Amino acid sequence: MSRIGRMPIAIPDGVTVTIAENNQVTVKGPKGTLERVLPTEMDIKVEGSEIIVSRPNDLKKMKSLHGLTRTLINNMVIGVTAGYEKTLEVNGVGYRASKSGKKLTLNLGYSHPVEMTDPEGLEAVVDGNKIVVKGIDKEKVGQYAAEIRDKRRPEPYKGKGIKYADEVIRRKVGKTGKK
Repeated sequence: MSRIGRMPIAIPDGVTVTIAENNQVTVKGPKGTLERVLPTEMDIKVEGSEIIVSRPNDLKKMKSLHGLTRTLINNMVIGVTAGYEKTLEVNGVGYRASKSGKKLTLNLGYSHPVEMTDPEGLEAVVDGNKIVVKGIDKEKVGQYAAEIRDKRRPEPYKGKGIKYADEVIRRKVGKTGKK
């Protein structure tokens, strides 16, 4: 049995969960509303103040969908209550990030500044050399943070570029002069 799949999801106060046909799950909370269509094979029930996900049989596909479905619902519940955020750091001489309205401007050593617009429901906050991406949808927060990082990935020699705050860059030794 899936250890993650069989764990019940507690519904906190102020959160309402509705399950429509075809497993269309809608989670409403203090930070907003999330909606998602989950695999129809899974059986999702709201019992009291918790959600229980069960699978019809023990086929390999059902086993893998069981844990996934439970985790997706749990991420939605956490998103509408606490929200998600990812922190990125801009390292390098002359590398800067600035914000005006919904536009994030990155100066990353290219001949032009790179401009990015915050997607719907997400917000990027610039604090010195840190960029914090905030939102209620875990998937969108991670995707936008990855897109920002892709504009200039950290390089292994000097560590210049945009990296996640918890990321460790494997450093390489530069070339040595001939004697």
